[in-house]
Amino acid sequence: MGILLLIPILFPMLAGIPVFWIHDKKIRRIYVSIMVVINALIVYGFAFLPDTSLTVWTITDNLAVKFQQDGLSRFFSCLIASVWALVTFYAFEYIQHEGAEERYLAIYTMTMGVLIGLSYSANLATLYMFYELMTFITVPLVIHSRTKEAISAGLKYLGFSVFGAGLALIGFFFLQSFSVADITFMPGGILDMAKVAGNEGAVLAVTFVTVIGFGCKAGMLPLQAWLPTAHPVAPAPASAVLSGIITKGGVLAIIRVVYYMVGPDMLRGTWVQYTLLILAMCTVFVGSMLAFKEKLLKKRLAYSSVSQVSYVLFGLFLLTPEGFLGALLQVVFHAVAKNILFLSAGSIIYMTHKTRVDELRGIGKQMPIVMWCFTLASLSLIGIPPASGFFSKWFLATGAITPEFGALGYVGAATLMVSALLTAGYLLPIIKDAFFPGKDFDYPRLKKKEPSPLMTVPLIILSVAVIGLGMFPNGLVLAINNICGAIL
Repeated sequence: MGILLLIPILFPMLAGIPVFWIHDKKIRRIYVSIMVVINALIVYGFAFLPDTSLTVWTITDNLAVKFQQDGLSRFFSCLIASVWALVTFYAFEYIQHEGAEERYLAIYTMTMGVLIGLSYSANLATLYMFYELMTFITVPLVIHSRTKEAISAGLKYLGFSVFGAGLALIGFFFLQSFSVADITFMPGGILDMAKVAGNEGAVLAVTFVTVIGFGCKAGMLPLQAWLPTAHPVAPAPASAVLSGIITKGGVLAIIRVVYYMVGPDMLRGTWVQYTLLILAMCTVFVGSMLAFKEKLLKKRLAYSSVSQVSYVLFGLFLLTPEGFLGALLQVVFHAVAKNILFLSAGSIIYMTHKTRVDELRGIGKQMPIVMWCFTLASLSLIGIPPASGFFSKWFLATGAITPEFGALGYVGAATLMVSALLTAGYLLPIIKDAFFPGKDFDYPRLKKKEPSPLMTVPLIILSVAVIGLGMFPNGLVLAINNICGAIL
């Protein structure tokens, strides 16, 4: 049964290749739609299969390319498949004004397979291979327009990502030498404590460096600078998945290192835990402040991603069940909300060519569907019930305020609260000006400029999800608690 794990990885990677040469727009769109939807259905179907693994290639006794399906891989692969399929249909319409549709859709389809491979990775060697492949295959999405600005941003994204992966590679070689014979990820960690004895300081230091390296993709300080540079120049559907999904590749890698390789018991109460918590809090605050000051819409949303993804990291570094629950809830809720926001921004740019926040007065009268979707996603990002983001932020805050963390926990909860207020400060004025531009606004000049159903239907589906998950979160909470129960 393990051989089946290769299907959702290889299927989209191979299916994307012919797209380069399918020049008929209608045939190309039908083909890509079928391939992406089929792969999403395969991923959903596999989620109901029992845990299984597959060793593809054994290089040495403790070095192999291996895949496995467990609770965490199910969680991330289903999230990837769901968002990827919806954004595909949006991209059909949007990418027309960017040009080179064949190239974009081919790479986009292939990227889905790489991300599923990252989710199914069973050891650090396989995870590192797909992590690097994720970087290289997404660079063309960033530089798609091939402008000087886009190429510069793509090189910056590549440089930061490779440097971060290089730091993680140090951890790969070092931590593997302190692991048990079977280096497959296991809940609770795989370190051989007999080997670690006397070398605890070195193991902690290398773990810290590894997490910082993988944290680059998640936008955590000090390697977050690529994110606000890459998002504004990438096509809107690429920005959406970069923020909502690709950043979660860094989150997944950190979870595997902290919870499945080193183990939370090794880190709990150490300088590594407290330093990472402080870095996550600083990233939350700095990202919110920069978003508050930014006037370009997509760049504001990019800075917002820097902040919001670090909510996830803050919860993970608490190393508690409540923090882990809040973190994985935030993974889902942020992915849904931020895709809505970037796709809404793309719709505005596509229909009106407006890119600045101060140009959006009255846009709610022209594009009511788009702006209502933008509004619901904003409520989630701020944490206002019944939008879904409220629950993740609740668990993160309550998980921090415990005697275990003392004053640091209260500072962390306060940081989340301040960030929520700043998030309201940089999103709600957009909504207010969009729907209530003031008496001096020239209403008669406005004409409806709603995009086609290819762009609005994915937005509506995601918006239903952002409210539905907030009103009925129990199924998702149960699934995450099952993952958490195995490792904490």
